[in-house]
Amino acid sequence: MFAPALTILAFFGTLGFCKVYENVADLPSLQYDFVIVGGGTAGNVVASRLTEDSSVSVLVLEAGPSNQGVLAAQVPFLSIEVSDTGTPYSWNYTTTPQTGADGHVFDYLRGYLLGGCSSHNGMAYTRGAEADFDRYANLTGDEGWSWNQIFPYFLKNEKWTAPADNHNTQGQYNPAVHGTDGPISVSVSGFSWSEFEQRVIQTTKELPDDFPFNLDMNSGKPLGIGWFQYTIGHGERSSSATGYLTPEIIQRPNLDVLLHAQVSKLVNVTQSRALPIEPITFQGVQFRYGTSLFVAKASKEIILSAGAIGTPQILLNSGIGDRTALNALGIPTVLNLPSVGKNVSEHAYSGVSWAVNSNQTVESITQNITRYNEAFAEWNRSHTGPFVDPSAGTHAGWLRLNASSPLFKIHPDPSPGPDAPHFEMLLQPSAFAGTPGHFISFTMAMVSPVSRGSVTLSSNDPFAAPLIDLGFLSSEFDALALAEGIKLALKFASAPAWNHDGYLGAPTVDIAAMTPAELTAHVRANSGPGYHIVGTAGMSPRGAQYGVVDPDLKVKGIAGLRVIDASVVPIVPGAHTQAVTYVVAERGADLVKQTWN
Repeated sequence: MFAPALTILAFFGTLGFCKVYENVADLPSLQYDFVIVGGGTAGNVVASRLTEDSSVSVLVLEAGPSNQGVLAAQVPFLSIEVSDTGTPYSWNYTTTPQTGADGHVFDYLRGYLLGGCSSHNGMAYTRGAEADFDRYANLTGDEGWSWNQIFPYFLKNEKWTAPADNHNTQGQYNPAVHGTDGPISVSVSGFSWSEFEQRVIQTTKELPDDFPFNLDMNSGKPLGIGWFQYTIGHGERSSSATGYLTPEIIQRPNLDVLLHAQVSKLVNVTQSRALPIEPITFQGVQFRYGTSLFVAKASKEIILSAGAIGTPQILLNSGIGDRTALNALGIPTVLNLPSVGKNVSEHAYSGVSWAVNSNQTVESITQNITRYNEAFAEWNRSHTGPFVDPSAGTHAGWLRLNASSPLFKIHPDPSPGPDAPHFEMLLQPSAFAGTPGHFISFTMAMVSPVSRGSVTLSSNDPFAAPLIDLGFLSSEFDALALAEGIKLALKFASAPAWNHDGYLGAPTVDIAAMTPAELTAHVRANSGPGYHIVGTAGMSPRGAQYGVVDPDLKVKGIAGLRVIDASVVPIVPGAHTQAVTYVVAERGADLVKQTWN
């Protein structure tokens, strides 16, 4: 993609964050009531909500730099330039070789800046199915995680916003299921690819049994084809940094945020003699600033919000995890908690694309430097035009395997219920790569995977990158199911809407001609992760001998330590995980408040 040819307007640097510290020496203290590890999607929510009480003090430790002034974290169309491995805003993780994906090693994208993944992701806003949350309630024994009880937190988090082009959104979403007063802006696409969009909607009329129209996929009943929703407001990314750390909030006297502070482990472990079970307590958090180590102390709680990779890494480096694995690395075991870092679940994406006889595709911008610069200038001038959306996915479909699928003889249905999807189909007027020409693509994801992986330590160096094994397509069920999903994409493209006027050209790969075995092999060789990792500090019932945290998100067997981020979600939902992480954080903040009130 072309680099922006215009300078960004000066007002992007004018929002002064005088309580976001760039230097540890400027911090007024290293002693707080709450220390939050990670200023990402969840951590900023918790910081904002806890400091609504002026009597408590909160420190957020963020490893990366500020999001302020980072153009690619602000302009939706440029999001890939902030998320890609090799940028200064990425953790630059890679996975271990994935045997289920022909041994491929994948770059694994995680945000390394204030706002975390919410500052660098694709901005997808999808909540999942009612059944996802009802399953969480059943798995934890806590009805507070059920759909009906978590739904108010979706409304609390969200501020439905008119799209950037102010087009009429009637028939594109259901206002009854959306919030209007929350910190995070949500909207449908703000730039129309009308030719493509009309064909998508027409297909729902031509093939309604297979692909029914769904007015709003975020109602808890996602099945069908609907307009995609994004965390975008007024043509800009809406992140936890922009929404929960506004200038007004960051200037609260009881909130401090320190950047460039990478946490290594929890320190100063003690055992309370006052209680019969003698719970373990950590008094502080060790972090690196520059080349020096410091300790921040928490008098009430340490809250880990370092994400589904960072949180288990910190727990393991602190001696909390599988005793055998810790011993092998020479790390003294503080608490034998074997589930730490286990139970990774993630979505596998693959897809199909076609050349089209139209120039109304994203390639009309990305392969034309004049048009690219014009579009960027329009965004810079008025926050309108194609740069107001990420590389466009205008609609998504949430679909299921046929109820009589022979795959259920291989493995019982892994979805949480009949109204929850097995697949996401993301519909895009663009190709996957930079091949010259004009293309559309239907990207399929297996969103109820059986496969499981792990996050483990590579050494006893607390700052070394961990080993990320997604267990990608390790289950035969997932590979075969994703191949069935690709067939659904081909069926969608068979509708007259795509073929009546010569619009649809040749596929980039002739998947339709493949045998079932060839298609499964193609899926294994041509899939990638969705960057929706969860489960590494999963919730389980109170008293269970498995899992990492109780339903109140307190780490089992340790006092004053809680995890509030995507790692606590026990099974990946049938959704992109941003919205789910926000509601985990909103409820998690309330659980903390309830403890200390």
